[in-house]
Amino acid sequence: MDAVVIYESLTGNTAKAGQAIAAELTARGVPARAFPITGIDYQALSSADLVIVGSWVDGLLLVGQRPGRLGRIRKMPALAGKRAIVYLTYAIDPGRSLTKLSDAVSALGANVLGGQVIRRDKIAEGVTDFVDRVIDVTASA
Repeated sequence: MDAVVIYESLTGNTAKAGQAIAAELTARGVPARAFPITGIDYQALSSADLVIVGSWVDGLLLVGQRPGRLGRIRKMPALAGKRAIVYLTYAIDPGRSLTKLSDAVSALGANVLGGQVIRRDKIAEGVTDFVDRVIDVTASA
């Protein structure tokens, strides 16, 4: 299995998480590469067995939360037949953003196996937990 991590980042937190996810997966025997959404390697995406899509939580503190720049995610290449997992970085409250991101990735044709939110002030811990889940979910799928 190999993976591609595609992230949309504004302040760098989601990019940091995406790069750490790719590095941790690779260290655990799952070759992975990370790309910003504006610089996707289409060959790597085409050959990947797993696509991980990340963004940040945008919106007001307690209402209107959504994945940041969701329009760009909706315009990604089709992911028909790909297994996918999503993640979001957030500061205070992610609301229903994870469901919205999962729905957007599903609309691209991917089979979304799950997702997780990662606090922006606890990226290292969140990435470790996320990769544990990715390994568990992909082993059983």
